[in-house]
Amino acid sequence: MHLYFSILNLLTAWVMMAQLQQGVPDEKEKTTALKDLLSRIDLDELMKKDEPPLEFPDTLEGFEYTFNEKGQLRHAKTGEPFVFNYREDLHRWNQKRYEALGEIITKHVYGLLEKECHLKKITLPVDATENEPKSFIFMSEDALTNPDKLLVLIHGNGVVRAGQWARRLIINEDLDSGTQIPYIKRATEEGYGVIVLNPNENYIEVEKTKAQVQLSSDSSDEPAEKRERKDKIQKETKKRRDFYEKYRNPQKEKETIQMYIRDNGSPEEHAIYVWDHFISQSAAENVFFVAHSYGGLAFVELMIQREAEVKNKVTAVALTDSVHNVWHQEAGKTIREWMRENCCNWVSSSEPLDTPVESMLPDCPRVSAGTERHELTSWKSFPSIFKFFSEAIEAKNSSVKPAPMRRSNRIKYEEL
Repeated sequence: MHLYFSILNLLTAWVMMAQLQQGVPDEKEKTTALKDLLSRIDLDELMKKDEPPLEFPDTLEGFEYTFNEKGQLRHAKTGEPFVFNYREDLHRWNQKRYEALGEIITKHVYGLLEKECHLKKITLPVDATENEPKSFIFMSEDALTNPDKLLVLIHGNGVVRAGQWARRLIINEDLDSGTQIPYIKRATEEGYGVIVLNPNENYIEVEKTKAQVQLSSDSSDEPAEKRERKDKIQKETKKRRDFYEKYRNPQKEKETIQMYIRDNGSPEEHAIYVWDHFISQSAAENVFFVAHSYGGLAFVELMIQREAEVKNKVTAVALTDSVHNVWHQEAGKTIREWMRENCCNWVSSSEPLDTPVESMLPDCPRVSAGTERHELTSWKSFPSIFKFFSEAIEAKNSSVKPAPMRRSNRIKYEEL
């Protein structure tokens, strides 16, 4: 940072000296000259030269952090919460350190899903070959055999992975608010089978070489129409997620290419794939979804693609600050009607929990999640959602819709 300002001052002096030799220019010419000089400098590279190496530990112990009995991330020696500004005036380095810790957190949560929640890790695609890119989901032992209830969890977009609602909450608040673990444990206690989706795990990154470029661009045996559709989805996904994916590998300095996972190259594709190969094959009479943020959009796309199956299988859907849009996604009238009767969206609001919130979209009712923070909506609405599911089963058995969904207010749509 200090080097940056030194160079900037030097450039300013350079411009002034040039101006004295050529006569006194006006302010516009001064600004133009300075902009021209600055445009020739890679400021990002300049910043890199003034910071320590981007080398970080690969374990919580290496960072000297641990989770206490309350699920809060604390320094192992001082007991203090995580400190972002570990080095003053080095924002980029601090950010990279935060991202490196975030990747460790992701692996830690995977471990908790298996050890504490007793879920098993399932590789995708189900018929994956040894060398092709793979993803995975987590399932309870009875996910496909439970005859009564199945809970499906879908997180939002970004850097989060299976089992998480928000990485920021895990690091700065606690595991309960930031992960799906409370949902999984309560679902298990109440007799649900559980499937945890992993919709952001769409590709692997490998170092770019000529051979890999040829491999990635080589034509496959797939029909042209299917290949074209997949290419379009993958391009749209990449464009939408470029902002997030710069955080996936905090020490990425080498040029890489993305190798997409077959039939799971986007959150929407992933949701449909898991539906086709797992959820639709389950024995459960009542399937329930909890979908946060972009996960709600993925669910609506699933409905559009598998409308009859979803209507036949799904009893109720709890959305938490969902970003779906039935107009942009071109959801038909029958889908919108089904959503009005079987879905509820807990949105960020200053109103008390479960207070009706207005919208202009003709889809599902919206109620307050009891918080104005988007990332906290899943945690704050947690007790209300399980009550909503219980009422949905009772309503199904008695042919009477649950009370939280009975409302005809117009809802005000909030643009993202």
